[in-house]
Amino acid sequence: MSQFLSTPWIRVATVTAFAVCVAACGKGQQAATSAATDKAAASAPAPVATVDGTPISRTAYDIYLKNLLQGRPTELTTEQRGQVLDEMISMQLLASQATKDAVDKDADVAARLEVVRMRVLADSESQKYLKDKEPTDAELHSEYDTDIAAMDKTEYHARHILVPTKEQAEQIIKKIKGGAKFDEVAKAQSTDGSKANGGDLGWFTLTRMAKPFGDAVKTLKKGEMTQEPVQTQFGWHVIKLEDTRETAAPPFEQVKQQVTNGVIQKKLQAYVDSLKKNAKIEKSL
Repeated sequence: MSQFLSTPWIRVATVTAFAVCVAACGKGQQAATSAATDKAAASAPAPVATVDGTPISRTAYDIYLKNLLQGRPTELTTEQRGQVLDEMISMQLLASQATKDAVDKDADVAARLEVVRMRVLADSESQKYLKDKEPTDAELHSEYDTDIAAMDKTEYHARHILVPTKEQAEQIIKKIKGGAKFDEVAKAQSTDGSKANGGDLGWFTLTRMAKPFGDAVKTLKKGEMTQEPVQTQFGWHVIKLEDTRETAAPPFEQVKQQVTNGVIQKKLQAYVDSLKKNAKIEKSL
């Protein structure tokens, strides 16, 4: 693979683009011979390459390149564009050989092609549905007000000691009650990365923490420590609340894009829900 296509940010996109291209090659060759496709091809731009009689269309090339660039407005050199075309030619050769070898008949491969096809069509339908549904200012401000009302406006500053067992945590609580300093015990016994700072987690909102941890923190007053170990998926915690503070809500303009994304996602979800409501769905898992 060329040095250009091996850059880290391109390599990830190549996987998706490769899958889409293989799906198109594997599923679309027969359709390409239909009368309707022939008629469309007559007015389409000339293919960027032909491999053993199979054309690689300008549209396919542009889509593949767009996937590689991930929407970045990058101006490529002639050499780089040639490297992308060579990559597509290699894929077409492999896809054609895969068809000859009946690779597309393999159950796993067929399922992967099905998923790729489903994903492309679903994404296209989502874009089609949302095309004329740009959020209005009223919708955005309503979403913003709702989010702000539900926002946790309290930040907490706490320390914790994380150990694998409840018994260890109980012994630590006894040790601290007996006069040991919380931060020193954390440095000596905690398994968390915060141990070097005496278990200091800095400032956080409860939504960032595992629910049992957050629930325990809410019950503490400044300077208090949990009297019983708190279990999360990470292990057993002993928690000490250092302080709390109230935070101001971010201004609308600062989070407008996030709010916009939220409104769009809700519109799409409502559309999907309506499709589900009118569909006959049978599950067997």
